[in-house]
Amino acid sequence: MIEQSSAAATPITEATDADGVPSTHLHLLNLIEQHPEYSQRRLAQALGISLGKTHYLLRALFDKGLVKAGKFKASSDKLNYLYRVTPTGVRHRLQLTQRFLSEKEREFELLRTEIETLRATLRSSQSAGSIRDNQS
Repeated sequence: MIEQSSAAATPITEATDADGVPSTHLHLLNLIEQHPEYSQRRLAQALGISLGKTHYLLRALFDKGLVKAGKFKASSDKLNYLYRVTPTGVRHRLQLTQRFLSEKEREFELLRTEIETLRATLRSSQSAGSIRDNQS
């Protein structure tokens, strides 16, 4: 049975940060750090994305030197790899985390303002409605 990480309760959306880095890079780096033994198929299932997309994302992380793959020493199966986040990958993951946190905090503040505006509109509409009811 495939174990779902808490971050993978819902499929990952294609949000990007200011530099255009997909949020899936951050989620994938976190998942590899937590489960280096996961196959590409297991990573794809845990992230809620296709196997092809997972391969594409892993290839991008390999090309940037953020992740390395090594074979299981005790494995006779050539397809079993351990994925490892490199020190550069750890730094990159922390930078991504900070950027995504900042973006989410900004979104949260915008939502909070919008919610307060909507509540004020409702309160004023309800007040106006009760004034009209009293005038009738």
